[in-house]
Amino acid sequence: MKPVGIAVVGAGYWGPNLIRNFAATEKADLRWACDISVERARKVVGAQSSVRVTDDLAEVLRDPTVEAVAIATPPSTHAPIALQCFEAGRHVLVEKPLAEKLQDGVAMVEAARDAALTLMCDHTFCYTSSVRKIKEIIACGDLGEVHYFDSVRINLGLIQSDVDVFWDLGPHDLSILDYVLPDGIEPTAIAAHAADPMNVGQACVGYMTLPLSNGGIAHAHLNWLSPTKIRTTIIGGSRRMLVWDDLRPGQRIQVYDSGVEISDTDDEARREHLVSYRSGDMVAPAIRETEALRAVVDEFASSIREQRQPLTDGYAGLRVLEALTAVQHSLDTQGSMQPLDGRR
Repeated sequence: MKPVGIAVVGAGYWGPNLIRNFAATEKADLRWACDISVERARKVVGAQSSVRVTDDLAEVLRDPTVEAVAIATPPSTHAPIALQCFEAGRHVLVEKPLAEKLQDGVAMVEAARDAALTLMCDHTFCYTSSVRKIKEIIACGDLGEVHYFDSVRINLGLIQSDVDVFWDLGPHDLSILDYVLPDGIEPTAIAAHAADPMNVGQACVGYMTLPLSNGGIAHAHLNWLSPTKIRTTIIGGSRRMLVWDDLRPGQRIQVYDSGVEISDTDDEARREHLVSYRSGDMVAPAIRETEALRAVVDEFASSIREQRQPLTDGYAGLRVLEALTAVQHSLDTQGSMQPLDGRR
């Protein structure tokens, strides 16, 4: 497969990680690093690198060897940069969230569709070995029907001035939920509750609740003020239950042959006495650890060359963006349930 000519826009927090991985993969040919600070971009690519640096996106887009652009800039700039790239006929990878506003995300998805170009959202967690294994376990039916998805993503800091805890940590759980749920099951609404006990002007502690179309439920606890860091998700199914502890190397996923069974009867009095609990073996599947971002850049290049939608396409980014927008509406209305369209 011919390497895809790539330019990375943004050399701040996330850009250097993209630059490193695009430079390392054989599926891409890193041509440019673009940043408002040329010195910062030059420092990231290295003094001896053949990658060109600039602070002018137009210069990048005039280079015919650049087929695709990866955007790692503040969310408010995602839409204008992406739309400029689509107009120039370039494919786009954008870090999460897809955009700052829902209407901007819609414009990006429509522009990519109309130009027959690839739009991919960098939902990095969906490319971790653990999340891919979880999707595989759910898809093959090992858990049975999904009853609940319960996540805890908490730590001490980093309190940010421009986004709240939902926009900082929420995209991870929302994108994972969107990725692992089997076809035919999706969130139908979302409600959020939050607190700013430190009076910093942003929600520092938050809870999201999402009813699922099959009668199940998803929940996420997000917190910048926890004395300990926890990254744990429990997924309960009709047959088995799964625990994912991302801070437990070597045994991140545990599948329990446990559950609750109720005898099929119309007699409520009898049914109360026919509840049984099953507690069987625990299995920890082997997981081959790989760098998730390397899988992201490989998937981006492969989807372009194979002319197919990437695993986390623009619509996946739009669904997460829709949920985040609905979170704000819920907070503004004392935690009311907000419907989700499930933009496909």
